Amino acid sequence: MIDQIVQLLGDDATSLLEHTCQTISKEHLQLPGPDFIDRVWTLSDRKTLVLRNLQTLYGTGRLANTGYMSILPVDQGIEHSGGASFAPNPAYFDPENIVKLAIEGGCNAVASTYGVLGAVARKYAHKIPFVVKINHNEFLTYPNKYDQILFGTLKEAHEMGAVAVGATVYFGSAESGRQIVEIAEAFAMAHELGMATILWCYLRNNAFKVGGVDYHLSADLTGQANHLGVTIQADIIKQKLPENNGGYNALNTKENPYGKTNKRLYTELTSDHPIDLVRYQVANCYMGRVGLINSGGASSGESDLAEAVRTAVINKRGGGSGLISGRKAFQRPMKDGAALLNAIQDVYLSEDITVA
Repeated sequence: MIDQIVQLLGDDATSLLEHTCQTISKEHLQLPGPDFIDRVWTLSDRKTLVLRNLQTLYGTGRLANTGYMSILPVDQGIEHSGGASFAPNPAYFDPENIVKLAIEGGCNAVASTYGVLGAVARKYAHKIPFVVKINHNEFLTYPNKYDQILFGTLKEAHEMGAVAVGATVYFGSAESGRQIVEIAEAFAMAHELGMATILWCYLRNNAFKVGGVDYHLSADLTGQANHLGVTIQADIIKQKLPENNGGYNALNTKENPYGKTNKRLYTELTSDHPIDLVRYQVANCYMGRVGLINSGGASSGESDLAEAVRTAVINKRGGGSGLISGRKAFQRPMKDGAALLNAIQDVYLSEDITVA
């Protein structure tokens, strides 16, 4: 297993597999493990039903009872359009194939829309945990707008057998205030009904692109988005892998003051190493008390397998809790998609890959 992972990492293998964090020590983290629910979540205010459903999430699939998770998310039919998402493999216009891929791929759960999961709920809700995505960026209005709006009710998600709900907040956007209020209320209701909660903590604001650099993926800004997400009691945080740092510094000027930061964030709490950048994201998830799962990103073709394994290694060694990868898996034949999901899971199953 480790030999294949090393081969896929290529020239980055030594840097990624032998790195030791000199920033935030792993001793400060609540690390994933078989006892994660008992050790961390039983101390919280979560209801018994929420704890049971969190255990169901962590206790399903090839990564069952490891403290790690691999989720198949397929909400792109709304977020990106059905044609853009499923043209590479039209079989996935059929919701049943989405659920079949998650099962075949050994995932902990399948995350999708009310429509997709509702269409096959009686056949599959008892076979693999459902995560219902409750809001989306409706992408048909002309000109395109970028706003997350609710698509259904918590009662619907609960009645179709979902163990959890997922939602997105576009932190930094003009609409983020309303979205935070909506999702905080929705998550409170989900917890009342016994469902766990997963928050897509995404940044969106054209101003975050400065001097040719896209700070939507900066560790300091995504870290703060995570910190806002756990504040509204998300049980799991989904975040994009950080690619740079210094978003606060780039945006803050005398003419347009923005946010607050501290120079030690850039000199002591992070470095330019990708594992250290993820470590800062984990730290903002209450030092790992709330699991961080990084997204798998878009499909780029032949390099998908190597990219997915690289992301998994960075997440695991940074102290994260898993990967949520969709397009790299479903935009290819089911057998190949399942193999890619298994390759991701192999990183978390490998005893040779430890937290840095």
